[in-house]
Amino acid sequence: MVYSAEFLLRTKDRIELVDITSQVRELIAKSGIKEGMVLVFVPHATAALYLNEHEGGLMSDVLSFVKEVIPGNRPYLHNRIDDNATAHLGSILFKPFVAMPLTAGRLDVGTWQNIFLLEMDGPRTRRVIVKIVGE
Repeated sequence: MVYSAEFLLRTKDRIELVDITSQVRELIAKSGIKEGMVLVFVPHATAALYLNEHEGGLMSDVLSFVKEVIPGNRPYLHNRIDDNATAHLGSILFKPFVAMPLTAGRLDVGTWQNIFLLEMDGPRTRRVIVKIVGE
């Protein structure tokens, strides 16, 4: 069986983290699927997804890391047409998807693993697609 759903979220800042774990868990419950896989995907070239701990210090560290690895003060050629080269480069480092096992109707992830959307070109409205495959 395959269950497909999506939701929209509005980001507030240029670079921001949004924990979307609860929205994904709600869709899992609606799906009725107990065993399988969950794929979460963002169809955007300037946003990404990752799994990690929802802890304020770590979240600040992630944002600092992104800014350090891809500094905004460089003469990126893409910025001549659309001032978001750093966001495009960031989406190369981070994936537009996460895939997780589903066991007994629950995400089978580590205790501290949450699903984050990494916004790198906000504020924007982002579309999140969730596919749940199993039985």
